[in-house]
Amino acid sequence: MTMQTAIFAGGCFWCMVEPFETLPGIEKVRSGYTGGTVENPSYEQVAAHMTGHTEAVKIWFDDDIISYDALVILYWQLADPTDAMGQFADRGETYRPVIFVKDAVQRKVAETSKQTLATSGRFDKPIVTTIEDAKPFYDAEEEHQQFYKKNPLREMMMMMPRKKYQKQYWSDKERN
Repeated sequence: MTMQTAIFAGGCFWCMVEPFETLPGIEKVRSGYTGGTVENPSYEQVAAHMTGHTEAVKIWFDDDIISYDALVILYWQLADPTDAMGQFADRGETYRPVIFVKDAVQRKVAETSKQTLATSGRFDKPIVTTIEDAKPFYDAEEEHQQFYKKNPLREMMMMMPRKKYQKQYWSDKERN
């Protein structure tokens, strides 16, 4: 087993956990904050846009079972790559779409995938998701971890705009 990590930001971290966590080869997924200037920020600080952090998920995966490339492909299906200032109902820099890369290999995969998406004709608007070097990742408070299991009804309501996005831009075959 070769354990690797990946960090993706695509709006509220609550909605980013389950799609990754339920895949074979995923060891764990943690909601948290990255890219800001304050060490160990709280949810309240990040939500108040006082720290420069973005809500994100950190994924530990066995790359003998699932590739980083497969995770990036799934990421495009979860976060609208044409919306630079938030995702769905979540607005502001805290919710911007970012692929945080830990090395040159991840950067190449992410940039190639982004270019492929940009030239696919799937979207009428430009692809604005940024690809940035990974920064320190701080776990969110425990009540934010595995939110979909703790608050399934609220999670379902929050996922509705993402599901609409998926239905509009991604076929059922691509989502499975």
